[in-house]
Amino acid sequence: MDVLRPTLIRIGGRVYRKNLIQEQAYQHEEEEEDFCAGPGDCADEPCDAFVVEETEKGFQCRVEVPSPLYKYIIGKKGETKKKLETETRTSISIPKPGVEGEIVITGQHRSGVISARTRIDVLLDSFRKKQPFTHFLSFALNQPAIQEKFLQFKEEVLEKCSKDHGVSSSLFQNPAKLHLTLGTLVLLNEQEIQKACDLLQRCKEDFVDQIAGGKPLTVEVAGVEYMNDDPAMMDVLYAKVHMKDGSDRLQVIADQLVERFVASGLMLKEWDRVKLHATVMNTLFRKDPSAEERNNTMAGKSSFKERESFNGRNILKLFENFYFGEVQLDAVHLSQRFSSDASGYYATSGRLTFS
Repeated sequence: MDVLRPTLIRIGGRVYRKNLIQEQAYQHEEEEEDFCAGPGDCADEPCDAFVVEETEKGFQCRVEVPSPLYKYIIGKKGETKKKLETETRTSISIPKPGVEGEIVITGQHRSGVISARTRIDVLLDSFRKKQPFTHFLSFALNQPAIQEKFLQFKEEVLEKCSKDHGVSSSLFQNPAKLHLTLGTLVLLNEQEIQKACDLLQRCKEDFVDQIAGGKPLTVEVAGVEYMNDDPAMMDVLYAKVHMKDGSDRLQVIADQLVERFVASGLMLKEWDRVKLHATVMNTLFRKDPSAEERNNTMAGKSSFKERESFNGRNILKLFENFYFGEVQLDAVHLSQRFSSDASGYYATSGRLTFS
């Protein structure tokens, strides 16, 4: 890393610089990182991003942290916590592992408490980005008519293209889980899941009802396209979707939902616009039928090396305009990764309905 051009992180409208410290990794975790505020000392900044209470013994600040992230504040043998306490002259109380609660920072000086809280926020932001996603916003495309056409597509592809390099039945999506992914989320406890559900309902009231008109959106699933540059080395083949009336209402709803979730801090911004696509073949399914493709180039690097691409030239030639059918989209689901409900679709933690 260029020390004159450190990585900048935005949290709560502020910009912080991240200074990397090489330390021995612990429990198969990533290397530890140390952070300080920038461009000035956070102790000199007014505390407007969080509440610092005055007590009989000084000052304290409480921060809600999901229990899976406690270990990043504690560090190997408690070293990160000790360093934070020493450098900010504070005491940091952390709940027991697995017990949801608040981290409480106390100190005799307000500036020290602010400094400790700021460093903790930056640490949490960094390590949260490294967590595998747990949920995603989706439109379900698994209506019976679509599933039937998808199975026909699968049967015909295997009949006509099974001799092409890498093509096999293991590549195909589970028809019960056909969907459009709008964006992924890392929700680490029930409070965060509820926060996402509440935001979905606010989105319904603020703009979705107006755009959808209180009715389901009629969408056609037709044609296939691939993700990468070379059709002879495909990793993902997807079905294209469009509004039957030719409008862009589905795209507008998707983009505005993601914009709201990014602004709330529940989702990372990855693209300028949501790429609406329904995965039908994916090389990740070869080894893991429940795999989900995250729309993140960094997240895909390690898995990319292990993937065996397939030659999709003939599939494109023969099925470029394959018609999967028409579907009524009436809800946005907060879907839980690696799960199934009674219908075979992903278990839903919450939903936004159009009607």
